[in-house]
Amino acid sequence: MSDVVSSDRLVVPAAASAFLGCYRGQTRVHTDSDLRVSLRWCTDQDLNPLTARRVDVERYVRWLQEVRRYQPSTISRRLSVVVGFYRVCVIDAILGHSPADYVRRPTVPAESPTLGLGHLQFEALIITARQSTDPNDFALIALLGLLGLRIFESCGASIGDLGEEHGHRVLRVHGKGGKVVLVPLPPAVARAIDRVVEERLSGPILRNTIGARMDRHAATRRLKHLAATAGIRMPRMHPHMLRHTFVTTMLDAGVSLRDVQIAARHADPKTTMRYDRARKNLDRHPNYILAAYMASGT
Repeated sequence: MSDVVSSDRLVVPAAASAFLGCYRGQTRVHTDSDLRVSLRWCTDQDLNPLTARRVDVERYVRWLQEVRRYQPSTISRRLSVVVGFYRVCVIDAILGHSPADYVRRPTVPAESPTLGLGHLQFEALIITARQSTDPNDFALIALLGLLGLRIFESCGASIGDLGEEHGHRVLRVHGKGGKVVLVPLPPAVARAIDRVVEERLSGPILRNTIGARMDRHAATRRLKHLAATAGIRMPRMHPHMLRHTFVTTMLDAGVSLRDVQIAARHADPKTTMRYDRARKNLDRHPNYILAAYMASGT
């Protein structure tokens, strides 16, 4: 945080470091990024973060809404980072009270705004990836869509993370907050990984065109190319869309919400429920059931 200009060049970075010390791995990276946004906003407003009042935090929220035009879920997450930062300042006796207390949070819709792929679209994407001359394409779609991995988990997976456990082929996934879990590999996913790994004994599972570890940007470009080749027309194709598809497809297949929550590694079942578009799926509307039941009379 040394690059953040403030009226107190020692206390603010120290408080930020103490706050970020609560996190690990990618969660720390993302939290650091969100905190930097809020501190830079304070710099632009010629405001010392340690003298901010509740009205200043609410102005920051309005800036996220009206200027940056972020989704409510993104604003809520970034506000949570600000709340956490000031909470640590109070705990460490840097501040007497938090200016983020009682700040109104935006209403997050019960349904995720992220669009997933339909069943036929997902099938077309899988077929296109399998037929690609680059084996990394099929492995990428398998990791994102059939295992439901996050993009940083997929790109960070290495050959050394592959193994066996109780007769199952598994992948050791390094997830959010530094948590490590074993994810079983269905046969189709195992074949996709074997094809891309070939005889290699170490290194990344997914590689880019020059043989280095694939990053999220290269993965996004490959995904967009595959979607276009498969004839999928989406306004904004991105990797998280396949994680969304992973959840909704399992729910549509009849997998229990609890099992889907475990597979997606959601800490809160409400997160999984936000993906459940079936609640508003017109194909399953009760009107059709009633009409079919009363067909003889209508």
